[in-house]
Amino acid sequence: MWTFLVRLILRNRFVNVIILFVLTGIMAFFASKVQLSYEFVEMLPQTDSTSITYRNFKEKFGQDGSVMFIGIEDSNLFKLAEFNDFFDLTNNLKKIDGVQEVVSITKMFCLVKNDSTRKFGFLPIVKDKPTTQTELDSLKGAMYSYKFYNGLLFNSATSVNLIMITLDKTKINSSNRFALINKITETSSVFTSKYNIKPHYSGLPYIRTITSKKVKNELLLFILLSLLVAAVVLFFYFRSLKAVAIPVLIVCMGVIWGLGLMVLFGFKITILTGIIPPLIIVIGIENCIFLINKYHFEYRLHGNKVKALSRIVQRVGLATLLTNAAAAAGFAAFVITRNQLLYEFGLVASINIMVVYVISLFLIPIFFSYMNPPTAKHTKHLDNRVVKGIVEKIVSAVQGKRRLIYIIAVLFLIGGGFGMSLLKTSGRIVDDISSKDPMYKDLMFFEKHFKGVMPLEISIDTHKKKGVMSLSVFRKIDRLQDSLSKIPELSKPLSVVEVVKFAKQAFYGNDSAYYSVPNGNELAFMLDYIPKYNKSKKSLLNSFVDSTLQSARISVQMANVGTKDIERIYAKVKADVDTIFDRSKYTVAVTGTSVVFAKGTNFLVDNLGTSLLLALVVISLLMFLLFRSPRMVLIAIIPNLLPQIMTAAMMGYLGIAIKPSTILIFSIALGISIDNTILFLSRYRFQLKHNKNDLRECVLAALRETGFSMIYSSSVLFLGFSIFVFSTFGGTQSMGYLISFTLFMAMISNLFLLPSLLLTFGKKAITKSFEEPVLELDEGAEDTEIEKNAISELENELK
Repeated sequence: MWTFLVRLILRNRFVNVIILFVLTGIMAFFASKVQLSYEFVEMLPQTDSTSITYRNFKEKFGQDGSVMFIGIEDSNLFKLAEFNDFFDLTNNLKKIDGVQEVVSITKMFCLVKNDSTRKFGFLPIVKDKPTTQTELDSLKGAMYSYKFYNGLLFNSATSVNLIMITLDKTKINSSNRFALINKITETSSVFTSKYNIKPHYSGLPYIRTITSKKVKNELLLFILLSLLVAAVVLFFYFRSLKAVAIPVLIVCMGVIWGLGLMVLFGFKITILTGIIPPLIIVIGIENCIFLINKYHFEYRLHGNKVKALSRIVQRVGLATLLTNAAAAAGFAAFVITRNQLLYEFGLVASINIMVVYVISLFLIPIFFSYMNPPTAKHTKHLDNRVVKGIVEKIVSAVQGKRRLIYIIAVLFLIGGGFGMSLLKTSGRIVDDISSKDPMYKDLMFFEKHFKGVMPLEISIDTHKKKGVMSLSVFRKIDRLQDSLSKIPELSKPLSVVEVVKFAKQAFYGNDSAYYSVPNGNELAFMLDYIPKYNKSKKSLLNSFVDSTLQSARISVQMANVGTKDIERIYAKVKADVDTIFDRSKYTVAVTGTSVVFAKGTNFLVDNLGTSLLLALVVISLLMFLLFRSPRMVLIAIIPNLLPQIMTAAMMGYLGIAIKPSTILIFSIALGISIDNTILFLSRYRFQLKHNKNDLRECVLAALRETGFSMIYSSSVLFLGFSIFVFSTFGGTQSMGYLISFTLFMAMISNLFLLPSLLLTFGKKAITKSFEEPVLELDEGAEDTEIEKNAISELENELK
């Protein structure tokens, strides 16, 4: 098969290049249409009950989390000139295309009882800009008399005022959101700059927009950084510009295919899929180094360029296929999680890895076939004295200090087990943003003055039309709101009950002493004054009840707390709900973005073990096909599980929680780190064929041959993944640190522990099937007569 593939690649060099470039051009067309994801990505499967409840809530009451907040902290806001400019700011914000509604202290309404029409009328407290300070002072007193607004639009104790901007969801779920948010901040900055005020921005639309912008910027940054790292490593290693240019071209083609695949699958760039391009560059460069290194080694061995090029495919084609398949399996494990975010990441990354493998396997032999053979300067890297010295020290340690290696491994295992016990599951909606980031500081500002901006919603279904508008329901909702107000992480609850309290205050001449739930007689009178529900007309009542008045909502804003705190709050609210509402008469659901996020995080963590186990099973099956010895597969897996344990322990010791952004590390690192194991055992088996009577010499010879490649390939991967530490997202930074650490530990484990295990238990693992596997890696046998003829034919054709 591989001889046929050599002929296919080299005999049709020009045609193959044209085909690959045309296909890449087509993928570039699709890649140009790739889009960022601006929507909240649910981490739960569509069939999950929490997800269903959230969708039902949105269908009934609309999208939660569509409000952007601007916080103004200024004790001089109620000075005439500044207040009037603030009045203009509110009006100017309302004129922006994409803004549905703006509410601030200048847009406060009061209810006025009209005895002649027996209706409440909504009248603005500030009808127009005040002309005197005395008039403004009077308006301020009126504003602060309405308890409904305290804690919602202003904090009377801290002189902080809010502007609440409801945005068009079609705008904020598209690329138009950037222009919309920019226009809002530019408009507000005119006012804040004039009075030297620091504005504070928050709310899910704003947070998601800034996050999307960071993802977009980092996508380009990491592509450039990974290409720079690749170019530097390639030049340092091969001392040849063509050995830099060709791999860089190949991985750039891989990036184009990755972005094109996203579009073909209908996916958008998220915080996860945004790291696929640099990942592909790092993994693809490792392939290229391995293939070019083989070319240089073969050419120096016999001086025949065509023979060296053919052996790239014949001798290492299957090896690189299996190592890439193992890496792809680590990514593909995420496909089974039933989480859309991880499904998209795993599917595109796994396919893309195999695509880059095929491109590199075709283009490296083709491009080098057109070029002059490598010189002594280009192959000098094969004799690196420093690396050879390190390998010899490792060989010496494996020979004479195997017991010490086992003791250290056991100590690592014990320390790893304890560190794993310290692991915690956590996650916040705004979790990966640095505490030094302005967006995070603004979020803390809103938590300090208004308890937070993360939506928590409670839906109450009375199962009767107009069932909401009864005194018993109002009292139950009020009791639940009292309980909610005692939870320190929650803001002031808003519901139809607050509207009714507001109406009662208006009914009694806007006396704030009457801001309470009405009694039966009061309610009977008041209901006639409350305007009927009008679906087509936006009103205060519409926000908290459905069109049939059968269901009501309680809206609360929550601090940006972790999943454990969200679970605690959820459990407390559910307990209060069950105490207050009879389940046989009411259906009460606690939902909202915060609840969905917490449930989604736990869902992902629960699936972590499954995805890691699947990756382990697939990789073990690949290794079994290669080595046909269950004991050998077990020996191979042990050195790659120890780094996983050490990484989990490191997370426990450093307080890095298991969360959506760090959950990727284990499967990815396992798939990549197993490469060195496959290559080592392949050389070990080759040595056994030529020296069956001396197992010790076979192990050491294999270590000397592959130690060099292990160190170089691991250093490439280590440096490649290290670029992620420059991310502004904490989770991506952690991934950079942790995967680099895992790969480093895997290198150490494969260099020391794997050969030690083979020396101790290797005889029991050597079977006839191990020496004669289903998948044979032709690691160095002499050319067959067929291969000699094929090489001779190719030499004649390529002259």
